[in-house]
Parts: sequence; C-alpha cells; structure tokens
Amino acid sequence: MRVYISVDMEGVAGVVHEDQTNPTDPRCAPEYARFRKLMTAEANAATQGALDAGATRVLVNDSHWTMRNLLAEELHEGAELVSGGPKPRSMMEGIDGGFDAALFIGYHARAGTRNAVLDHTYADRILDVRLNGRSVGELGLNAALAGLFDVPVALVSGDSALATEAHDLLGDEAATVIVKEAVGRHAARSLAPAVACRRIREAATKALKRRRPKPFVVEPPITLEVDFSKTVEAEMAELVPESVRTGGRTVAYKHHDYHEVFRAWRAMHNLATVW
Repeated sequence: MRVYISVDMEGVAGVVHEDQTNPTDPRCAPEYARFRKLMTAEANAATQGALDAGATRVLVNDSHWTMRNLLAEELHEGAELVSGGPKPRSMMEGIDGGFDAALFIGYHARAGTRNAVLDHTYADRILDVRLNGRSVGELGLNAALAGLFDVPVALVSGDSALATEAHDLLGDEAATVIVKEAVGRHAARSLAPAVACRRIREAATKALKRRRPKPFVVEPPITLEVDFSKTVEAEMAELVPESVRTGGRTVAYKHHDYHEVFRAWRAMHNLATVW
C-alpha cells in the first residue's frame, strides 16, 4: 500500500494565528519555529499510522506557504519528503505516483467559513472558488486532483469546521480528526499536541485498514469560478487563455479535464498577485 500525505499548517493543534505560521516575517520567527515542530510531529504521526496499517511507501508533501516548513532532520525515517516551491501541483505535488490513498493533515476550512480557525483558500485574496457551482476550499480543490489519479482521501485532520466541510464534500467514508474547536478566527480550544498526534496516528491506521473510499471526482464538463477580493486581481487572472471575466471580481474557466482546470486555477491565483 502506497500512501500520500499532504501537510498544511493552519489546522495543526495549537495554531491560532498567522504569526505562528508565517515563515517570511522575521518578527514571527520565534513562534513559527515552535509551530513548525508541531507540524512536523503531526506529519510523523500520520506517517506512523500509515506504516502501522501496512504502508510500503509514504510520501509527505510540505503544503504550507513557501513549502519549506517541515523539519527534514526530524521527519519520520519511513517517509520521503517533497518540499520547496513553486511546484506544478502545489499542495498535491507527487500525487500522480500511483498511490492507494491520501491523507490531508493540518488542513483548514475554506474562505468565508464561520467558526473556523484561519479560514482561507490558498490566499486571502481569494474570496470563493466554485467547481460546477459548488464552493470548495483547499480540501475540495486538492481532493479533486487526487481523484483525477484515482486516489481517495482517507483521512482529514484540522478543526471542527474542516471536519464538517470534509463530511459534506467527501461523505462519511472519509475519516476526520478534530484537533481543535474555533472560538474565533484567531482563537481556539485545542487538544494538547501529544494527544492530537496520538489521535492522528490511530485514525490513520484505522482509516487505511477500512474499505477503500471512493475518490472525489468532479464530473465534466468542469466550470471553475474564482472570486477575487479586488477587480485588479481579476483583471490579471483573466489573462489565462480561455478564461472568461464573468463579473467585476470573478473569472471563470471551463474544460473537460480537471488537470487543465487545476492548472488554470494555479495560474489565476498566481497572476492575481502581479499588478
């Protein structure tokens, strides 16, 4: 069994503020250093859970911000690490490697979700993303790419809002681990990190031993719609070939192949920063 693990940071136990997840601002360095260790610990817990279930290969993809967060020297020796960026498939780099299941660790709810810790979709400039009219966050965008390669999402960990999003999107076959409950966007009641790691490990083993869930597949033709925070961001995003400006802050793209849709999403997201 081959297991793919995508690891984000905002959904890690104890994380409640961008200062704890920001690798670029020197003022955040002390807090960031502490919480990247917790991120690495949760990645290791998921890896051990996969190995306990019989995994013969585990690939861990660092999926947060600069994608250079996981401490390589502390990574579980049973895992391979994909780090750095930019990567063509971003948070899902390497998913085309013939995996049997994916685990999403440290994930968070989509932009605009109430009672969620650090809700966003890839960046604060993104107000909403829709696939065939359905609002999705990083969970949905990434699960659909996994589904393109026939890889189901077996486990998702993060806050309670993310767990609700996962059940609505993926159904009850996808297991969830709730490591914290939002008090506000920048406040939460959290499990102790050691407890969170233990639950992630146990849930990963259990999920991978269960019957394989169905991959999440978006039926073609697929329409992607992206709402930006500013009109100038939409102006830049509509430079993507075959995209259509459908509103002051909205750009749409349609294709039968989700791989091309994901490429268009990545291009829109990045072009929106160039103005």
